[in-house]
Amino acid sequence: MQAVAERSWCDLRLSYTRYLLEGALPVGTAGIDSTAARLEESNIDKPDRARRWLLYGATGYTGRLIAHEARRLGLRPILAGRDATALGALGSATGLPTCTARLDDPGALDAALSDVALVLHCAGPFSATSAPMREACLRARAHYLDITGEIDVFIAAQAEHDRAVQAGVLLCPGVGFDVVPTDCVAASLHEALPDATHLALGFAGLDALSAGTAATSLEAIARGMSRVREAGAIVDVPFGARSRLADFGRGPEPSFVIPWGDVATAYFSTGIPNIEVHVPARSRSARSIRAMQPLARVLSGAMLRHGLHRLLRVVAAGPSERQRGRQAAFVWGEVRNPAGELRRAELRTGDGYALTIQTALMAVRHVLDARPVAGYRTPSQLMGARCIERVTGARSIVLTG
Repeated sequence: MQAVAERSWCDLRLSYTRYLLEGALPVGTAGIDSTAARLEESNIDKPDRARRWLLYGATGYTGRLIAHEARRLGLRPILAGRDATALGALGSATGLPTCTARLDDPGALDAALSDVALVLHCAGPFSATSAPMREACLRARAHYLDITGEIDVFIAAQAEHDRAVQAGVLLCPGVGFDVVPTDCVAASLHEALPDATHLALGFAGLDALSAGTAATSLEAIARGMSRVREAGAIVDVPFGARSRLADFGRGPEPSFVIPWGDVATAYFSTGIPNIEVHVPARSRSARSIRAMQPLARVLSGAMLRHGLHRLLRVVAAGPSERQRGRQAAFVWGEVRNPAGELRRAELRTGDGYALTIQTALMAVRHVLDARPVAGYRTPSQLMGARCIERVTGARSIVLTG
């Protein structure tokens, strides 16, 4: 019964906000006074705004997993996205309220966010979706979290720090596998060697991809280059470059750099000016990158990428529950200072998608409970350098050297 009331509230809020923006009477009401009264009545059993949050992209692979786990934990988000039919089915399955809003409809977004304290944005590729949602959050003074791993999204969010402070809004992208475990490793290494000037990070075990993750990878490949940070600046390097031996828990093996989000976030967390992120050269993801690299010029066409994104939503269903149960991830890191001193770290976790569910909801709880300081923050700045150790399946960060 409560879910029905909350769904009605969301529809009425959209209708009411459209009235204010466009001057049109809400459909199915006698007038503005009637709508306001119904809004007030529907609010009786709702939590106050400080506890209300919205999960956008709820019908995607990761969004669905987060929605079900949030319901199990009693967190009760408003499920949002652009597909009313899919949202209705998920709302019925979870008993959670729903709200339909397209990212290219600012009025609908403003209505959806008008009475929430926080948005967890899970609709990728974030290079296309993060900016309109972030702008809506700044207008609505709602905190913004997402699960991106895209370098440019982090840079764009950090550039909005001053606006976010003025609006009283937290901006913390990257609260999933991208980039919570690597960000925690980077921050822990910096604490161990504060004068470090070079940071190398790496991970293994994220091979079975959802459609959203595959689409994000496609965007990176379309650029035709990988990226690293040198002397504080982000620079392009060829895919397959910067090969080195790295231990991903199986002994030393060849690796190469990829354009992972820590090229941005680890710099914001630590200030270390030289940063690389590696994957095993023999991993499935590395083989996919090498196979797609010759197509980079073709993939640079927006229309073709759009078509491939649509195809990925059909063919890249994401790992099954059984596959997730079998997967595990390994994260390593190494820092070096001008004197040549080294510190190393390693971290073992469970499946990347299972970890994303937990870290994203950990961030939601932290924000709702802690009333964080406004502005841009990385995950380790928001929740602490060892926050990953609170996640089921994650071991402690082990530092050596």
